[in-house]
Amino acid sequence: MSIELDAPFSDAPFGGVRASSGTRKDMGVPNQVDVNEHGIADATEVAIVQISEGDFSGLMEYATSHLGPAVMFAGFGLAVVFGGYLFAHYLSKVISRPICRRVDETLGKFVGKLVFYCILIGVTAAVLSKLGAPLGGLAAVLAATGFAVGLAFQGTLSNFAAGVLMLVFRPFKVGDLITAGGVTGKVNEIDLFTTTLDSADNRRIIVPNSAISAGTIENVSFHSHRRIEVVVGVDYNADLEQTRSALEAAAAALKPRTIEGEGRGATVVLSGLGDNAVEWKVRLWVATGDYWSALECLTGEVKQQLDSAGIAIPFPQLDVHFNQIDAGEMPRKRPRVRPMRRESEEAFASHMLPNSP
Repeated sequence: MSIELDAPFSDAPFGGVRASSGTRKDMGVPNQVDVNEHGIADATEVAIVQISEGDFSGLMEYATSHLGPAVMFAGFGLAVVFGGYLFAHYLSKVISRPICRRVDETLGKFVGKLVFYCILIGVTAAVLSKLGAPLGGLAAVLAATGFAVGLAFQGTLSNFAAGVLMLVFRPFKVGDLITAGGVTGKVNEIDLFTTTLDSADNRRIIVPNSAISAGTIENVSFHSHRRIEVVVGVDYNADLEQTRSALEAAAAALKPRTIEGEGRGATVVLSGLGDNAVEWKVRLWVATGDYWSALECLTGEVKQQLDSAGIAIPFPQLDVHFNQIDAGEMPRKRPRVRPMRRESEEAFASHMLPNSP
């Protein structure tokens, strides 16, 4: 007794098995099956049916002719994917290093990740296609799944879109000090979904890219020069020229740190007349990296120069004046009469009226 398996498998009766003479248990399963000429899926289906009926005669032939080669091909495919992973990792570093060194570190990391994932996906797809995986149907499933995932993860996709825009337009780069998304810190890494910042007190802050792109971005360290401004108020009795000379002396003490040039240098400005003091501003241009230390030094010099000149820095104060008034002149308040409650009115009426017979 023998059988014939037609190609393609789907055209054959009984799921690809056609008996020439005799069937078993109304399922069209033959006594012996020649599985050497057909795929692993067809052979596995026939072998399962035979084993379920207690026929183990073709199990050895199935293992040697189909299962063994399939396992070998699968192992070879995994080895190729692993080799593609190593090659993608190496090539991404080779491409990203010169971009990070000569162009921009953020752009270099983005290009490196893009090259890595493109190579890895391409190698995986080639291996699956070689092993006979239905990539056409898989693509349709992935498209439908992507649509559903896109609806479910709108916020995540908005972070991804914002990350791509920031990597393309580059409003800031790694190492810049920025204020964005309600936080201030030094940029440590710009990813496709989040941006990592390090605060001044060494806290790691992870901000979603959509929160950064939706608001105002302040790049504090973008320019190489920054202006220091110290506001101080002096007593109204102080001489203006003497005060200006003292403040100019304070600015001159930081001459080695001052950036000279058009629109730069040091300036002393009489800014206004406040409620308690005459307001002055001392402005000084320094390098961006020297901003905080120069600000502290200038504030200390202003205080020392004003003290040396005998110019006081007033503080807010309030004068309270009391006028004594005789008790007879104070207006008298009429006592407040509280209304009688309804229960009291009824009790008063019952007490005053005579009892009825």
